[in-house]
Amino acid sequence: MNSRRNFIKKTAIVGVGISLAPSLTFGFNSPQKLKVGMIGVGLRGTNHLNNLLLRDDVLVTAICDIDPKRITIAIDEIVKSGNKKPLVFGSNDFDYRNLLALKDLDAVIIATPWLWHTRMAKDSMLAGKYTGLEVSAANTMEECWDLVNTHEETGTHLMILENVNYRRDIMAVLNMVKQNVFGELVHFRCGYQHDLRFVKLNDGITPYGKGVEFGEKGISESTWRTQHSLLRNADVYPTHGIGPIAAMCDINRGNRFSSLTSNATKAIGLHNYIIKHGGENHPNAKLKFKQGDVITTTIETTNGETIIVTHDCNLPRPYSLGFRVQGANGLWEDDGSRMYIEGKSEPHEWDAADEWLKKYDHPLWQKYGESASEAGHGGMDFFVLNAFVESAKLNIAPPMDAYDAASWSAITPLSELSIENNGEPQDFPDFTRGNWVKRKPYNWIKEDY
Repeated sequence: MNSRRNFIKKTAIVGVGISLAPSLTFGFNSPQKLKVGMIGVGLRGTNHLNNLLLRDDVLVTAICDIDPKRITIAIDEIVKSGNKKPLVFGSNDFDYRNLLALKDLDAVIIATPWLWHTRMAKDSMLAGKYTGLEVSAANTMEECWDLVNTHEETGTHLMILENVNYRRDIMAVLNMVKQNVFGELVHFRCGYQHDLRFVKLNDGITPYGKGVEFGEKGISESTWRTQHSLLRNADVYPTHGIGPIAAMCDINRGNRFSSLTSNATKAIGLHNYIIKHGGENHPNAKLKFKQGDVITTTIETTNGETIIVTHDCNLPRPYSLGFRVQGANGLWEDDGSRMYIEGKSEPHEWDAADEWLKKYDHPLWQKYGESASEAGHGGMDFFVLNAFVESAKLNIAPPMDAYDAASWSAITPLSELSIENNGEPQDFPDFTRGNWVKRKPYNWIKEDY
């Protein structure tokens, strides 16, 4: 831990990770520490908090959560790290606005249930706070536009904190894309395929993995996340998959999503789980869940690529984001970690991807991967948080901005409309108002760290 703390002290000076923003000249940052407020210190918020506390260039000066237990945990972590006890907010659902009213606060990280994301981010930007927003960023089309409009009206930046964009293999494949290893890009696959039945049905009392309660009787994510499966038939969590793919095909920066179609299977997974662990007479066994167990969305881009996005969280399965990146010269597939490049691979034979990924390992991971690996989710949490901090310190546009947050999150309401209308195509709004034509791609492969 000491070696990692020393690493973070050093990188705070040179600005590692902010190299993912374009046209930035590196140098010594201001000695003034970034004062950050945390809205939401549940499991995800506490993960961000612990990583912030390892930095010498950040002070966590205020926290907000309506759960007193999480406040206590957060205060203990802050004091234990040698920092001053923060200001505390959480007396009611809207006490976060009093946190945002603090004048001596530079930036805010929002890690709350989904329905609060946009309204809190909007209030944060209106308060002039550099805003970091957990995924997904918005639930409705109106909320997507709220993020963009508020950013443009205030000039305050928002970064969507999509950590999978910084996964080691994803960044290696991104490096390959930028070096044209796959040739002209044609097709992608991605998604969120993760058995979350034990998360969505968890009362905190029944042995782990056998709960059948949610809402007021649930704990953690089951108090709010499961309700979406009950009431919405949509891909409600698209950004882990689409974020990395959007970076690879320069969405909102020379390319954009143009339309999508979505289809959903029947919904039996959560019901079967309740029957298995709670019995046919359990009250929740009578509920009819609306969200199809597997939702398949196909997106078209203006540059002619297609992207298949899969949401699969209510059936038994191993975890996978199901990535495929395919171009004129070959492809990489996440499942099986395999690669095929014409002229390099044996004809019609897969290569194990390990050597390819090692050869094209992203410079950030080459230099700092060992130290960053303790940060959470295999190290990608360090890089996404660091990009946020360094962007906020310089008050510049982040690598993943309000336009990205809106475009990626729009998959949710558009998929819902398409499913309701038997797979009817839905047009994507142009959240950049035509500026995608002239916006330059981020230089994700910069080496002067």
